[in-house]
Amino acid sequence: AILERYGHEFTWEIKSSMMGKPERAAVEWLFNRFPDIPLSIDDYISERRARQDALWHTCQPLPGVLKLVNHLAKHKIPMAVATGSLKRNYDLKTEHLPELFAPFEGKVICGDDARLKDRGKPRPDVFLLAAEMLGRKVGTGDVSSLDGSGEEGKALIEERARGLVLEDSTSGLEAGRRAGMKTIWVPDAKLRALAPNETYGADCILESLEQLKPEEWGLPPYDS
Repeated sequence: AILERYGHEFTWEIKSSMMGKPERAAVEWLFNRFPDIPLSIDDYISERRARQDALWHTCQPLPGVLKLVNHLAKHKIPMAVATGSLKRNYDLKTEHLPELFAPFEGKVICGDDARLKDRGKPRPDVFLLAAEMLGRKVGTGDVSSLDGSGEEGKALIEERARGLVLEDSTSGLEAGRRAGMKTIWVPDAKLRALAPNETYGADCILESLEQLKPEEWGLPPYDS
């Protein structure tokens, strides 16, 4: 609605380029795309936040998400949320969904976490921090920077490969790959339609988490 006021359309192509990224970085990208918008970045963010804040309480889990989270919690599989969202936004859009987010037991890394030092998706840091939160020794930096010929580097690479990232954004997919973890992409159908033959390096692409078979990823199978 903000873009339309200035003669531009907020298409899925634009949205896909902003998804998963830290808020300010995403808006800076948007302003580079549309330099004629007569607003400051701060004014744009303020207006967008006000509009989003009025809608966060309407967010609902996508099909298959609640079943998967409860299943993993039941089997005590370590899991965390690694999101590009600001902490304030995360709190607003999850506070009415305790049945979904309580099983994470507060293990959440948000895009404005000070430990990220503005290194949000598509950099791998958010997933590496999440892994550390789960008690895993994964090191820092892109997996490509690790020395696989050495004992320590090899151990870090192997530990990272045990991680499984579920993502809806292409920037998140890149972050997961750069972390050296397995990636499952569950894109919105409109996002997928932009490039239906593109995999963005995902290990698996699903239309819905209802299609996920945990046992194919080394996890306990569903009871039924």
